[in-house]
Amino acid sequence: MKRLLIISAAFISIAFLIYSCKKTGGDVNPLSSVSENAIGSYLVLDKVNNLNLNSTSINTSTVGIDVHYYKGGEEVTQVVLYASASTGFDTAQWHMIKSVPYTSPSTTLSVTGAELGTALGVDPTTLAPGATYTIFTKAVTKSGKFYDAANTGDNSGGGLITGAAYNTAFFFSANIVCPFVAPMAGDYTITRDDWQDYTSLPTVIPNAVSDGPGANQLTMRIYPGPGAGIMTGPMIVDVDPASGSATIEKSTIGTYGGQTTTVTGSGNVFSCTGKISLSVDFVVGGSDAGSYTMIIQKN
Repeated sequence: MKRLLIISAAFISIAFLIYSCKKTGGDVNPLSSVSENAIGSYLVLDKVNNLNLNSTSINTSTVGIDVHYYKGGEEVTQVVLYASASTGFDTAQWHMIKSVPYTSPSTTLSVTGAELGTALGVDPTTLAPGATYTIFTKAVTKSGKFYDAANTGDNSGGGLITGAAYNTAFFFSANIVCPFVAPMAGDYTITRDDWQDYTSLPTVIPNAVSDGPGANQLTMRIYPGPGAGIMTGPMIVDVDPASGSATIEKSTIGTYGGQTTTVTGSGNVFSCTGKISLSVDFVVGGSDAGSYTMIIQKN
């Protein structure tokens, strides 16, 4: 369920009173003046080039994005890239990959599997399909200051780092994938269900996946789960044979509370390990209910 931020009238009234009673003259807090604050900077995402590293050509396979720095901020001269096995902002878990000179109007930030392995101190061929690593960015400015996810605030909850409105590029993913090779049909165990149709995990789903109906397609019968709704049709998933990247075709899967439900989404199919990870977007009764992660593993 999407959460809505509701600002009450009482809060607005309190804020108004605080503003009305603020001190002036010699008693004013100097930090209340914008002119007293330093100018920072951050990277803006221009384009996602690729987020998948192919395990069969891991050394030369590349992930990357294009960025520019926010023009209202201080000029950026270089971007330092770090690798982490987690999504956390603890810099002790970050491993430096390299420094990339900033060029206008847009700079490409790319990392090969060989560079990722070197940064993590492992043989790149041991980076297993299904694993995801985080590439963190650190924008270094002309004055020598730097800004990354660890030292930048989230704009008092406004989402500078984690929200979509600013389109920032504090980090991106590197997913280890493998080419798609059928068959994939069979029983699967669902290990993660953020949609929460399956409240007791892990749960085995008999005949959860069938091959087809077309080449490089899978038919999945996962939602609605037992007791959560009525299933009337499957999800149809298209899979890129070269990378295992998956796209859910718009599929009518059934009803929740009598309301017709369709799904779309994307993710990855790891035929080499039997793992399928999808971000499923649900539209219930014509209203978008959000995107939720689902992970299943072949038995």
